[in-house]
Amino acid sequence: MEIVSVANGYESIFWSYVNRDPINYYFFILDWTQHREQTKILLSVEGDRVLGSLLIFADYIVQFRGSREAVKKLFDYVTLEKVDLQAPLDCEDIICQKYKPRVKQIMVLMSLNRGKEHVHLIETPVRLNVEEAEEVASLMRRCDPEWWGETTAEKLMQKWHNVFWLGIRKEKKLVSIGSVRLVDFASNIGVVATDKNYRNRGYATSIVSALVQEIFKKSPIALIHVISDNAPAIRVYSKVGFKPYKTYFSVRT
Repeated sequence: MEIVSVANGYESIFWSYVNRDPINYYFFILDWTQHREQTKILLSVEGDRVLGSLLIFADYIVQFRGSREAVKKLFDYVTLEKVDLQAPLDCEDIICQKYKPRVKQIMVLMSLNRGKEHVHLIETPVRLNVEEAEEVASLMRRCDPEWWGETTAEKLMQKWHNVFWLGIRKEKKLVSIGSVRLVDFASNIGVVATDKNYRNRGYATSIVSALVQEIFKKSPIALIHVISDNAPAIRVYSKVGFKPYKTYFSVRT
């Protein structure tokens, strides 16, 4: 088994590999095509056969795919202290031998094909603008301090022009939000959050439904990641038509 860099003449093998299951390799494809200067991709190969892959993006995001043996070999090339890491389920022990996670979860990737959606708009969300970034960041921190506790308006504003944000206001207060980055081959819903005092009113379903409508103007596939034990979120996404596609082990250090 040999470890090679896609940047060193292995791009054709990479594309042949990821195009067999582009949803499973969504961020490999997205980061390599749109942020190559911040992206490193290594492959574990035997001849022209790929056994596994490693994505390192922005010196923080780390994703593994492939066999347990390949992941173990590729893991030697991860030297970061702080990571947001995703790997196959059977690799939990490999990851935890090196990292002591602050957050450890099972993450489910759900997908929805155009034409299979079930739109439920109890409320009509409106598009948010960059001047509302502070409200968005505050709502995210309140909804999930463990995952979004470090979110700031400044961080959101840096990428605002690349992200489509929707929100619902009640009594002039932003109570539910969602975001998606629109990409040709598939679009991933990145944030869905509702104030705890305004839940069970159909707002999250409305946000996800409206985001799906926007996605299908540009992309044939909608994606969303959800923690496996977040039953209310899974119910919302399933109601709109999302179905489980892949499951991963996820940690944040």
